[in-house]
Amino acid sequence: MHSPVAQPASPPRIINERLFLFTLAGIQFTHILDFMIMMPLGPQLIRVLGLSTPEFGLLLSSYTFTAAASGLFAATYIDRFDRRKLLLSLYVLFIVATLFCGLASSYSTLLVARAMAGAFGGVLGAMIQTMVADVIPFERRGQAMGTVMTAFSLATVAGIPLGLFLANHIPALGWRAPFFFIVLLSCGFLAIAYRLLPNLTAHLERVRTGNIFVQIYRVAKEPNHLRAFGFVALLMMAGFTVIPYIALYVTANVGMPESFITVIYLCGGAATFFTSRAIGTLADRHGKITLFRWVALASFIPLLITTHMTPVAWWLVLINSTVFFILVPGRMIPAMALVSAAAHPQVRGTFMSLVSSVQMFSSGLASLLAGLIITRTASGQIAHYDLVGYLAVACGLLAIWLAHRLKVAG
Repeated sequence: MHSPVAQPASPPRIINERLFLFTLAGIQFTHILDFMIMMPLGPQLIRVLGLSTPEFGLLLSSYTFTAAASGLFAATYIDRFDRRKLLLSLYVLFIVATLFCGLASSYSTLLVARAMAGAFGGVLGAMIQTMVADVIPFERRGQAMGTVMTAFSLATVAGIPLGLFLANHIPALGWRAPFFFIVLLSCGFLAIAYRLLPNLTAHLERVRTGNIFVQIYRVAKEPNHLRAFGFVALLMMAGFTVIPYIALYVTANVGMPESFITVIYLCGGAATFFTSRAIGTLADRHGKITLFRWVALASFIPLLITTHMTPVAWWLVLINSTVFFILVPGRMIPAMALVSAAAHPQVRGTFMSLVSSVQMFSSGLASLLAGLIITRTASGQIAHYDLVGYLAVACGLLAIWLAHRLKVAG
């Protein structure tokens, strides 16, 4: 099997891998920030808009469900266009949708705007992972994925604290301020991407015949691809049953003030900024499956502590949340390096779009399911969060088992 960068149809205008990866990481940063900002804004949104826990869960899920649907639709065209042109077009639409989130005047209009943002933002993640897999050989792909995943770290260490700061210190805008901030930031990264990203057209050399839906079906039904879909779905269930409700639980049950949420994201993001690339490098050196297994097993400890925590000292909350940030998202680095290698390069764009759909649908389902399990007591505390933690660990164990059954194509 040839490397995805071997003998490309039109060589990239920019050969510098570092510039390429950091440009993609910038785009990843903005769309991850757009997705994640809703979670720490939860207490404020619930208070200002008078939402119930299931309504807040639906607000989170609306993004992921439309992202899943758009990922399925993207599978019909993603391998038929230059990766660069398609990425830039989707990014523009994502910026417009995020602007509408900031302009929303009620729960219903915000719900629609979040669904629009998910429809375009969800496909961006698949496009970025596909472009990394097209350009970076499998032997170095763990480190490359780690570099792109630093976008998560930057979103938590800089983006979310700044977004929350704006929401809390610009009364005229309130919760809308972070969305306007994301729009301005995205416009800057759009200009950089337009200038620096190379055209990627090697995948267009493959001769395609027959009905596009038949081709997608062939990609979807391949046994190794089905295992990859199941693996991704379980990983999402193992994380997004817990993550969206951390801010609510920490404020309602552990007794921390809303301002402390900013500190949690700041410290967690700062830690992962250093650990993301380290995890990627270790995955390349010791094997993606091996490292995934150990990081995933270790992640169960802070996950269970988070879902069972009682009022304790602030520094204990902070230590646990930081370890949580390192390990729970950290297991996705070797995991996505494995998944990106589960399909042959000629169908990788279609495959990764389907992966993105599974990823988004599963995370949305996880948020919605957890929102139905969790209840609010008369005193305003969160109940049954411990059950959500057990469900997450069970899904994580199944994901570890399935990881060993994935075959690597390159």
